[in-house]
Amino acid sequence: MNRFKVSKFRHTEARPPRREAWISDIRAGTTPTCGSHIKSSCSLIAFNSDRPGVLGIVPLDGHGEDKRHVAYLGCHSDLVTDLDFSPFDDFLLATGSADRTVKLWRLPGPGQDLPSVPGVVLGPEELPVEVLQFHPAVDGVLVSTAGRAVKVWDATKQQPLAELVSHGDLVQSAVWSRDGALVGTTCKDKQLRIFDPRASDKASQSTQAHENSRESQLVWTGSKEYLVSTGFNQMREREVKFWDTRVFSSALSSLTLDTSPRSLIPLLDPDSGLLVLAGKGESQLSCYEVALQQPALSPVTRCVLESVLRGAALVPRRALAVMSCEVLRVLQLSDTAIVPISHHVPRKAVEFHEDLFPDTAGCVPASDTQAWWAGSNQQVQKVSLNPACRPQLSFTSCLVPPMESPPDTTQPVETPGTSADPSEGFSSPPSSLTSPSTPSSLGPSFSSTSGIGTSPSQRSLQSLLGPSSKFRHAQGTVLHRDSHITNLKGLNLTTPGESDGFCANRLRVAVPLLSSGGQVAVLELRKPGRLPDTALPTLQNGTAVTDLAWDPFDPHRLAVAGEDARIRLWRVPPGGLEDVLTTPETILTGHTEKIYSVRFHPLAADVLASSSYDLTIRIWDLQAGAELLRLRGHQDQIFGLAWSPNGQQLATVCKDGRVRVYQPRSSPEPLQEGPGPEGARGARIVWVCDGHCLLVSGFDSRSERQLLLYAADALAGGASAVLGLDVAPSTLLPSYDPDTSLVLLTGKGDTRVFLYELLPEAPFFLECNSFTSSDPHKGFVLLPKTECDVREVEFARCLRLRHTSLEPVAFRLPRVRKEFFQDDVFPNTAVSWEPVLSAEAWLGGANGQPRLLNLQPPGMTPVSQAPREAPTRKAPSSAQYLEEKSDQQKKEELLNAMVAKLGNREDPLPQDSFEGVDEDEWAKYLAQIIVMGVQVVGRAFARALRQEFAASQAAADARGRAGHQSAAASNLSGLSLQEAQQILNISKLNPEEVQKNYEHLFKVNDKSVGGSFYLQSKVVRAKERLDEELRIQAQEDREKGTTPKT
Repeated sequence: MNRFKVSKFRHTEARPPRREAWISDIRAGTTPTCGSHIKSSCSLIAFNSDRPGVLGIVPLDGHGEDKRHVAYLGCHSDLVTDLDFSPFDDFLLATGSADRTVKLWRLPGPGQDLPSVPGVVLGPEELPVEVLQFHPAVDGVLVSTAGRAVKVWDATKQQPLAELVSHGDLVQSAVWSRDGALVGTTCKDKQLRIFDPRASDKASQSTQAHENSRESQLVWTGSKEYLVSTGFNQMREREVKFWDTRVFSSALSSLTLDTSPRSLIPLLDPDSGLLVLAGKGESQLSCYEVALQQPALSPVTRCVLESVLRGAALVPRRALAVMSCEVLRVLQLSDTAIVPISHHVPRKAVEFHEDLFPDTAGCVPASDTQAWWAGSNQQVQKVSLNPACRPQLSFTSCLVPPMESPPDTTQPVETPGTSADPSEGFSSPPSSLTSPSTPSSLGPSFSSTSGIGTSPSQRSLQSLLGPSSKFRHAQGTVLHRDSHITNLKGLNLTTPGESDGFCANRLRVAVPLLSSGGQVAVLELRKPGRLPDTALPTLQNGTAVTDLAWDPFDPHRLAVAGEDARIRLWRVPPGGLEDVLTTPETILTGHTEKIYSVRFHPLAADVLASSSYDLTIRIWDLQAGAELLRLRGHQDQIFGLAWSPNGQQLATVCKDGRVRVYQPRSSPEPLQEGPGPEGARGARIVWVCDGHCLLVSGFDSRSERQLLLYAADALAGGASAVLGLDVAPSTLLPSYDPDTSLVLLTGKGDTRVFLYELLPEAPFFLECNSFTSSDPHKGFVLLPKTECDVREVEFARCLRLRHTSLEPVAFRLPRVRKEFFQDDVFPNTAVSWEPVLSAEAWLGGANGQPRLLNLQPPGMTPVSQAPREAPTRKAPSSAQYLEEKSDQQKKEELLNAMVAKLGNREDPLPQDSFEGVDEDEWAKYLAQIIVMGVQVVGRAFARALRQEFAASQAAADARGRAGHQSAAASNLSGLSLQEAQQILNISKLNPEEVQKNYEHLFKVNDKSVGGSFYLQSKVVRAKERLDEELRIQAQEDREKGTTPKT
């Protein structure tokens, strides 16, 4: 703007929508990255969720409830740092992550499933990817940053076209100019650089952008000569600078805003020149106009937000409501919702305004990658935004071909309670036990009746609420900091998905380190505290570690598998590792490819199983250092293997989609096999329910994590039950406790640990309270049962590996009578640290059973033998509730009865005495409460109706004829009495006050002083209506012989 021309956006107003227009029920992430956490195309919105590596996908313009259906895409194994939609293809999304890769995804259209694998993968980089952006004129070209490196990619060939150098520190922003000829970057070294990637990999121009090294962002205007940067000055004040590349030594203008630790997200619309500044963690948006004629930033409007902003994005100009003069739409990402904030220019005529909406770039690329790299500067053809002449063009990128829906060969089936509208594209995956009619189910259908032996009272509750686990109220608690091991440094967080990441026994923890040479640190659990800052003594394997496991019968022996296809057996001194060990006790050789995982035999000493990329499983005799058996039959990568509890069978789950069970001593071929998880992203397997069932954790075809429960002797029939959990990139790692039939499930990078009690019959899965942490963990393992504090009813103890610490987590069950040993929670446990057989005996066909140990501490009495407490309450008879009493008495009795029936902490629980209330008593008490509640509520309601009717009748009798006259006056004047009083600002009818207010309002609304005749007429009509009401009241008072009311 300049002093001789008034801006057409000067009256722009921001309009926050009503809550009905919000996209609610989401959980947004708050990762501290340089990205804006949310992006939009003309069809879809993508945003960072609160789960690492997972994006939320939702349609931009949904109708009704369709807009609230959010799908979740697990796209990376670590945090998503930035994302961008193709400017031409609304369904092509690029994502960058801390896992050092850039991935391109073809998002589904209506009626299609989310992709399970990316269409294109670029990288990996040496450092986490920070920023990425598509080329504005060419399909298949994008720029990305990782540390100091900036690369221009040819996504078609999946290789970089150029790597831009000269950066001295972390690159914080990289953006294309509007014509796609230049790339601008801002860096932590405070420099603003301009590159022409086709001419040189070095910066053509450079200058100091902002005096502070905190986060700086950059955006280009509609002209490649001008750009805007945001950052901090030396006084830590946020500032915005306007630059001209032709005069690059200093900024054309600068705007200092305020002092705040939060960085700014600049959102610039190059067609209108409107710049929105959004501060992460703040509650307002500021809009400015960037004027190129007189370089300046002029304030336009400001919007106060209802919730804190976590990210922001602009909706493409082609998706705006141009007929309502919507010149800008900002999507605000908050913790629980996406709020669209429209900016409108008020115009009287409902028509297309060409001055507000010039032609904008269309959706067809100007050229291909080869032509652009050869020097073509052809620009994208512009299209009109006028709905009457807007071309209906669409473009589908060839980078990731669209998914073809499989032909429907089945008859359509109507499902009650679901919509048959095929246009509903996105929906949240269900997290419940699915029946075989759903796509993720593989087995026969079962009823939901429980076969568990329960008391009559429990059966009556289960008939109402369904079966439940006695562990449903389990509580997971991180133990005191004195038991933590802190100051862990250099952890290897990129172990293969087949590995748990670390392993532990009752004495020690083995943790792989990131340093070269395959180093493994061994930490003593009996020596918690802060580790020294100096380097720790380690086991030097000489190659990258793929998996590791402690010998269950020898707490000092550790097996480590490496990428060199060898297994090294290490002997840790009894006092702990004090020096670096470079020579293992034994090296097992035989595999020809990298090893996946290693598992010790649960009963036989010196027997170890290992799986490898050579698609074999080998069983070793550690005493002889030789291979005993070799199992075949796998067609692809072996995701997981597990010994049966009796050590006679071995189960595997494979990438070829099959679950297999072997009898190693009988045959190298599988004994039986059946269908496994549909997804090929990873899986785990474990024996459960005393070896009668197999539990497999994996993914379905929509990348949803799921649990599959198989009958171990009937794999060919498929899974007996399937439980869908959530969408996340990491495989669930199951830890099974055979004493309680509980399985703990979590993944690397998760913040939640699921708990389920497993049953061999319907309903199969009983959900318990989950454990949630504030930050993601890198691993989670279960310790032996002897480490639990039985006196505190601690049924499981685990170790949680964080980025810099190791902390124990105790899972406890709240019980009232904790002075007794809870023998229903702690049955005799197997002595897992003593071998039953030797390797030679097991190979010869011998079998055995482990010795059992009673966990009852000395001096504690089992709760099953505890003396029963006589009940102190007597059930009141139903006649007491039918007596006539006051409402207050009945209210108190109702509350007392409800509290009594719900129970209190002083009364014994059913599990304490191993018997519950009789079923007839439960029914009688419930009927008494219902009858009493209905009577009290019904009588109170009837009394309120009678009082209201009497009051209305009295008011009607009092008004009499005067009421009819007042109503007639309202009909004649067209104003009710209340409206007239509001116009003249009068609460009580007083002739003097009516006249005073009338004269004042009539005068100030005179046309000569800027008022209007319309408002004056309203004042006059209100005065006439009040005068008529005063006349009616005076007439009524005279008839009654009373003084006039005022």
